[in-house]
Amino acid sequence: MSVQGQAIADIWDQTFNKGDTAALGKLYSRDGKVIPAGGTSVQGPEGIAAFFADLQSKGFKDHKITVEDATLKGETLLLTGRWQLNGPGGSGDTQSYGGNWVNVLERQGDDWRTLLHTWN
Repeated sequence: MSVQGQAIADIWDQTFNKGDTAALGKLYSRDGKVIPAGGTSVQGPEGIAAFFADLQSKGFKDHKITVEDATLKGETLLLTGRWQLNGPGGSGDTQSYGGNWVNVLERQGDDWRTLLHTWN
């Protein structure tokens, strides 16, 4: 299951890194939530797409998720691991950010859609 989990995370990374935030929003369920570390949660594909478009407009790029564990419970998939992202630092130089990452997904037909995405 972790191989499938990494494949799901890789699709997210590829979509984010090519700047297609509309397609990124479609990877979430209609009631999906993103809860950023220290930030306000956003909900739904359009709100999530706008959140990540704003993040990219500030210069954040080169996102990479490494799935460390995947647990399947019926039609729900729990993925945990690490994330890394490059963006502007305090002095204007590019800085690398990273931490823990959690995604809870639900099966919708043949696809998986994210219900909850959070990190620290």
